[in-house]
Amino acid sequence: MTSHLGPDLATAAAAINDHTIELRRAIHQDPELGLDLPRTQKRITDALTGLGLDITLGESTTSVVADLDSGKPGPTVLLRGDMDKATVFNDDAGAQAAKFVAGGCQWLHVVDLNGAFEGKPVNGDAVARILDTVSVPVQLGGGIRDHATIDRWIDAGLSRVILGTAALRDPDLVVQGCRNHPGKIAVGIDAKAGMVAVQGWADVSDMPVLDLAKRFEDTGVAAIIYTDIDRDGAMQGPNIEATRMLAETVSIPVIASGGVSSMDDLKQLRDSIPSLEGIISGRAVYDGAIDVADAVSLLRGEGEA
Repeated sequence: MTSHLGPDLATAAAAINDHTIELRRAIHQDPELGLDLPRTQKRITDALTGLGLDITLGESTTSVVADLDSGKPGPTVLLRGDMDKATVFNDDAGAQAAKFVAGGCQWLHVVDLNGAFEGKPVNGDAVARILDTVSVPVQLGGGIRDHATIDRWIDAGLSRVILGTAALRDPDLVVQGCRNHPGKIAVGIDAKAGMVAVQGWADVSDMPVLDLAKRFEDTGVAAIIYTDIDRDGAMQGPNIEATRMLAETVSIPVIASGGVSSMDDLKQLRDSIPSLEGIISGRAVYDGAIDVADAVSLLRGEGEA
């Protein structure tokens, strides 16, 4: 059963969230304040808990995909990685991010689609709006191919950057990135028929998914975001078997993505792969097939016998 906040708690939570956002903005202006950010965040967490609001909102993630292809930044979903079949669901990435957080998302997963295809960041303004709007951790992938870009995004306030194409073509970038930014580097592995796809899914390599994943054991990679391209955006359900095989092969936490289209898909992933770190859903959330609050409740096991 999903619980709903009463008006007093909702007002208090909104006020504290606004305060956190102001702190983030102040820290961007005065980096020295950042030294106290973890302690400040803990105080905010304690305050919310004291109000009776549980902010450990499950293990799910949901995706905000920013795109400027039409000239307006907005969450976009591709069908099987095809930019020609992109659907824009909202022209305000920050507002959409806020909706996801209001629903209970613990993390936001953001992809610079144009950046993934062009090999460099393109939607920086849209990402900045998301960071200015929400206080939950945000991870970003797409077009991150060198140390300077990694450093810039981490300094901008991202909690994690995702290396996809670079993980295949420049594995040393992943290793050094983990050394420079412990706990803040994830690897994105996008698969087509079991092989790694790169460059915004435009190119399919001859590298098997499991071989690439094993390459980064014991390097400090925070997570692997695994996406089955054939399922992504198609509303046909996730590739549970391939995801389970990956999660059982490596010790790196795995986040599932691609084809998650219903509450039943969430339950199957949760029950089939107990070690799963998180689940990303895009189109199903935008289409209304998955309610964020209900999804978080399900993944936390609330209301189940």
